[in-house]
Amino acid sequence: MSGRVVHFEVPFNDGDRARAFYRDVFGWDYHEMPEYNYTGVSTGPTGENGMPAEPGYIGGGMFEREPSFPRGPVITIDVASIDDTLAKITTLGGEPVGEKTEVGEMGYAAYFTDTEGNVMGLWETRTS
Repeated sequence: MSGRVVHFEVPFNDGDRARAFYRDVFGWDYHEMPEYNYTGVSTGPTGENGMPAEPGYIGGGMFEREPSFPRGPVITIDVASIDDTLAKITTLGGEPVGEKTEVGEMGYAAYFTDTEGNVMGLWETRTS
């Protein structure tokens, strides 16, 4: 398990407004992922694979805010096994939020609340 922050997510009420705001303030670039109802965010230069091309920054995403889901930004942490990590989170007072989700051929994502009620994300890279 790396425990590294590898991704962020920003929920929005108005996608066009939110994308314009972050583009105009910070110069972020976007790529729409309609199959996931999701907007990928590049906060710096990317390689051909769409991943950050320089050390020191991470990319992220934006999604439409849902009443039953995070009200604020989400930090996503890389783990070797989402299942094992969620089990540990549960024993230490956190709780899973929703189900582990397959993300194309890239890997898996899940959410949890920590002991303070913050919603955080988990990422597990597919190994085969």
